[in-house]
Amino acid sequence: MQTERANTVTPSPEILLDIYRRMLRIERNDDATRRVIMRGRLQMPYYSARGQEVIPSAVSANLNDDDTICTIYRGIHDMVAKGMPYRSIWSEIAGRVTGTCKGKGGPMHLTHPETGVMVTTGIVGSSMPIANGLAWAYKLDKSRKVAVAYFGDGASNIGAFHEALNLASVWKLPVVFVCQNNRFAEHTRYENCTSVDQISKRAIGYGMPGYTVDGNDPDAMYAAANEAINRARDGEGPTLLECITFRFFGHVFGDDDKYMTKEEKSEAMAKDPLPIFRARLIKDGIATEDQLAEMQKSIEAEVEDAIEYALAQDFPSVDELRRDVFATEIA
Repeated sequence: MQTERANTVTPSPEILLDIYRRMLRIERNDDATRRVIMRGRLQMPYYSARGQEVIPSAVSANLNDDDTICTIYRGIHDMVAKGMPYRSIWSEIAGRVTGTCKGKGGPMHLTHPETGVMVTTGIVGSSMPIANGLAWAYKLDKSRKVAVAYFGDGASNIGAFHEALNLASVWKLPVVFVCQNNRFAEHTRYENCTSVDQISKRAIGYGMPGYTVDGNDPDAMYAAANEAINRARDGEGPTLLECITFRFFGHVFGDDDKYMTKEEKSEAMAKDPLPIFRARLIKDGIATEDQLAEMQKSIEAEVEDAIEYALAQDFPSVDELRRDVFATEIA
């Protein structure tokens, strides 16, 4: 098994621009979410993934529309990258009836099968066995679809991680396990709770490829995701990708993040992958300053439209308390 890999696929200029667009959509949405909370327009728990934009953007650039993802409460960036509409996201996190779950799921439980966002779970590690279930269905119907399970480094210490990897390997399921290793499990530093220096090494015990990838490098992430997704699609089974990144904010928005040192946080933010990638696109002639500025302006307008749309909608009625909980008809 390998824990480091060479880039075997080079993304085209069009793909690089697509990855950047997804990243910018994530970052602009995250910025707006924090701003809305700070201004008191919404009150909710929010788990920012600022700094982790490359990972789901590069993965989703390799996925088809009918491929699916299972993500966690720090997963709105995964949803945005997969193409979930802003209006649907904002209506749900604002608790409105036009949300993806009629406003009853909130920011930790969004679901949008139309774009392949099959579940957002608040239970650490549970994205993986759910993704296995989807992948088992794809294997049975020979659809060549792929399921992606996103999770954090802390979830690699949960029993569901080990059970899911074992079963996926035994059944050769078309699933890709994507660990977004942002180096902190809730409020705990990686080295204080995980026994291996690389999570990818755990793939060895389950007979599948495991790779540690620079999660802030669009080329490396695209190549690793391309290989893993194609492998799954071709019936060769699962892959574990450990994507090294850094989250810029605390576990939940508003915590004091004392478990991070000021030096490591400053260093990570100085290497923010978004402006670095933007500068590269311009330097390499893939896009101009004006084109990227226009892209940002358009995305910001779309985000603001979604916010105003969501906040103008109704809250669920009391009648919704028992709906979607119990079966009302049995076929």
